[in-house]
Amino acid sequence: MKLKKRLDEILTQSSFTQSTNPIVISEGALQSLVDYVTEQPIQHLLVVVDEQTLQAAGQEVGHMLTEKGIKVATHCLQPNQQGDVIADEQSIVDVLLHVQPETDCLLAVGSGTIHDVVRFVSAKTEKPFISVPTAPSVDGFNSKGAPIIVKGIKTTFQTVSPVALFADLTVLCQAPSSLVAAGFGDMIGKYTSLIDWQAGAAIANEPYDQEIADLTREALESCVEVADQIGNREKEGIETLMNALVLSGIAMAAFGASHPASGAEHHLSHYWEMHFLEEGHKQLYHGAKIGRSTLLIIQYYKEIVRASLRTEANKKSEQLISLIDSLPEVSEVEALLRKAGWHPEQAPIDEELIQLSLLKAYHLRDRWTLLRYYHETLQWVPDL
Repeated sequence: MKLKKRLDEILTQSSFTQSTNPIVISEGALQSLVDYVTEQPIQHLLVVVDEQTLQAAGQEVGHMLTEKGIKVATHCLQPNQQGDVIADEQSIVDVLLHVQPETDCLLAVGSGTIHDVVRFVSAKTEKPFISVPTAPSVDGFNSKGAPIIVKGIKTTFQTVSPVALFADLTVLCQAPSSLVAAGFGDMIGKYTSLIDWQAGAAIANEPYDQEIADLTREALESCVEVADQIGNREKEGIETLMNALVLSGIAMAAFGASHPASGAEHHLSHYWEMHFLEEGHKQLYHGAKIGRSTLLIIQYYKEIVRASLRTEANKKSEQLISLIDSLPEVSEVEALLRKAGWHPEQAPIDEELIQLSLLKAYHLRDRWTLLRYYHETLQWVPDL
């Protein structure tokens, strides 16, 4: 597989700053994890799970490590009243209370939320952590960014990457189809994040790295090629998706920020998440929301922003129009999402919230996107 070969190249070369090594995505990766841990100066390990990931891999990992003489403490994060495990202050303190002086390393067994909590705790305690994804659901497993809800506001903290990552294909292929679709949705968001990154460089001379952008696009296009196999949870499709998600994480870590993988589509998703928390609604999967927000942003850019840019008639506007024109059509992207198992019902956002997020979500990051450029430069709109 070309993505696996690409990942192997990165891990053996110095083209990218890569602090997570080894990265093992294969059948039998859990055994590779055990072999790795027993070779390290690790005697006490804290395994962090939730109720689902404990069953998916947490119990098995704990048992395998205990048999090798490692002292394992397992902590299960509990859901809130809506049934969601949230990466917030409460979850962080919860894990911090279970980190003991003798703890040598933390193990994040789960999907995005558990990793965000553990990486934050890892950075604060200066104890390394190992990543064990249980579903190919997000691209943040091996990144440094930890999106944390603080006083109701989602803020991304630059923390640390895992020292190693072990993703067992047997576990990943058994993940719920909705989580697999969410992972594909997170990758589809790169269509707009890459355009917004280029736009930020053109508008405000924000830092841009073509090699990192090319790596992210390579990961995106590889997923698109096997969308059907991903939707059917076939081994090749799941392996491609997981490799793509990890490569996207490498791109973010190498750049030192989330620009390659997070633009206006992520700002909308974060805005919706904060609104759901405020209203006490059950959360939606991150990647499911990104699938929906990517469709909305493409449509908004092609229909609204492009029309405003045409009235400017200058070199910068022509450059930005060219970027918008390079985006695929909404119908094409939606067809890809559906092939991978995504459906609009997985991200039921009402029209009022959509319109409010299109107006205000860009405030969540101090970053230039075409959405911000439209509101602040092309058409000034007062805050509501």
